Amino acid sequence: MVSFSPHAINEAVAKTFVGRWFRLDGSGHPLARPGSKFLTELRAGTVTAAAMLYIISVNASILSDSGGPCVCEGTADDPICATNTDYAMCKNELRRDYVTATSSISLIATFLMGLFANMPLGLAPGLGVNAYFAYSQVGFNGTGPISYSEALAAVFLEGIIFFALTILGLRQWVVRLIPRSITTAIGCGIGLFLTIIGLSSSGLNVITGGVSTPLQLGGCKAEFADATTSFCESHVLQDPRMWLGIFVGGVLTAFLILYRVKGALLWPILLVAIISWPRPTSVTAFPHTELGDSNFDFFKNVVAARGFKLLGPSNVDWKAYSNGKVWVALISFLYVDLLDTTGTMVAMSKQAGLYDARDGDFEGSSVAFLVDSICIAFSGLFFGTSPCTPFVESASGISEGGKTGLTAITTGFWFFISIFFAPILSNIPAWATGSVLIVVGAMMMENAVKINWDYMGDAIPAFVVIAVIPFTYNVAYGIIAGLILFILLHNIPKLMGMISPRLLPPGWHDLKEPYNSTAFLKQPNGKGRVSFLALLPPWLRKLVSGERRFWAYTDEEIQRILEGRAMSKDSDNAAARMRQEERDEMRKRMGEDVIHPADDHKSEDHSDDVNALEQGIMASNAYEMERK
Repeated sequence: MVSFSPHAINEAVAKTFVGRWFRLDGSGHPLARPGSKFLTELRAGTVTAAAMLYIISVNASILSDSGGPCVCEGTADDPICATNTDYAMCKNELRRDYVTATSSISLIATFLMGLFANMPLGLAPGLGVNAYFAYSQVGFNGTGPISYSEALAAVFLEGIIFFALTILGLRQWVVRLIPRSITTAIGCGIGLFLTIIGLSSSGLNVITGGVSTPLQLGGCKAEFADATTSFCESHVLQDPRMWLGIFVGGVLTAFLILYRVKGALLWPILLVAIISWPRPTSVTAFPHTELGDSNFDFFKNVVAARGFKLLGPSNVDWKAYSNGKVWVALISFLYVDLLDTTGTMVAMSKQAGLYDARDGDFEGSSVAFLVDSICIAFSGLFFGTSPCTPFVESASGISEGGKTGLTAITTGFWFFISIFFAPILSNIPAWATGSVLIVVGAMMMENAVKINWDYMGDAIPAFVVIAVIPFTYNVAYGIIAGLILFILLHNIPKLMGMISPRLLPPGWHDLKEPYNSTAFLKQPNGKGRVSFLALLPPWLRKLVSGERRFWAYTDEEIQRILEGRAMSKDSDNAAARMRQEERDEMRKRMGEDVIHPADDHKSEDHSDDVNALEQGIMASNAYEMERK
């Protein structure tokens, strides 16, 4: 009798070509990812999609403010653009086109990331960089320093430059050169970033910008908010939609996670959305306003597939590169996206257990960066959008158990569905996902215990990263601030120590984490010798060395990756053992018996890592025999 139980389905899929390609647990692949299950991946991808789908309407709203290819003769202060009916109608059509374009580029980028890089990441036009594109460069109604067509040319060239940097292995070097304290702090910073998104108008609207203080309490009804700034003038925390999101979206999520219910992050989102869709309620997503009426009319269509006739390659100005202002915009796009993408990928790979602590890299980094660069070029050339980038909301799916590219492909599937069901999926209200983002932020804060708090030269830069990322709304700015401080706090004392060893700060030799910027110049099998071949990505090193099957893992590479995984888990196990010892000591003081309950998710026995390494090596040998 055929069994259709979840366990049977997971086992059956794992043994197929699909399971082996995505390295599901039980597939027999030497680099199979422990704990990865087919149905879990599908659920995780759906959670990521639910947390990301808001970008469809938000990105369309932001980019259409630039006016795009619509023409209006006027300035930012000239009311002609605001009163020109034809221009307003063109912008409205542009916004609808951007709904389709955003879904399309997100679908393509996320699908390619899952299929080829095997990373559980969702990609879409990034928040922050889209505002920079629309308001700082093109400008509101096209009144910025460069035109819309010139901005698209800058985005396209950015993708080409990133592609070249990835081929040469330079983007991976950015990952390897970032100190461990900074990479660890990035995950915490992104956790707080998600939290502030969840608390802001993009989520529960608990906080808003303030007048006398940078932030203030929000959560008031529309009639008690300033018409210009949307800041609450009174009646804070009285919006029933906020409380719906807090209790049904947040507290319920916390209880489901507490009891380890599968899909704990997904069901509350769907429940809040369904409660918010009926119109005659105080928590409706479609109030009787001009915007609410427009959204409700769009929502009633249920199915609405359309193209994007106003967007496409014809909008790109290929003569733009003669304009110096275009190069300024390009440089800004480059450094922001470089650090933003790098920081997000490192943090997400650590969260998914794909980070290699030995080599300071993550699995599939070369392909992941190639996919990212190609999709950036596609964003500008074919879809008329700002650069596409990995989303920090991917952490929600990873927290649900996503570890492979199947999570990303599932997310891409929902973006595909959104092309046809945009009226429904683009109207999941912000308060439905706000609390979930806060819960995911709490999960990501576990990285804080891995920071070296014993030495202030490591701790302070890490804390600056954690603080600056959420409060500047930008991952790149946090990394830049932390790196500058790290360089100062490590190199100035080093120079002083050259004058006299007594000028070195306490803890320099025994508490500071070791860091050597040239360590990665040593070949893995080069017996410690420095080799500039190490600058190249692994596939290019093998090609230069005469290995024709440069895309295939060697036994040595497989063993090294498995050892790197074990090293990454070692710090987790150490922190877990420390917490267990503290709990045991508390129980002893209270006269209770010391009990070590079995943990379904994390092993605290380092021997498991050794066993996994041995099993991986055995699987590697079997895999090599099968390949030959």
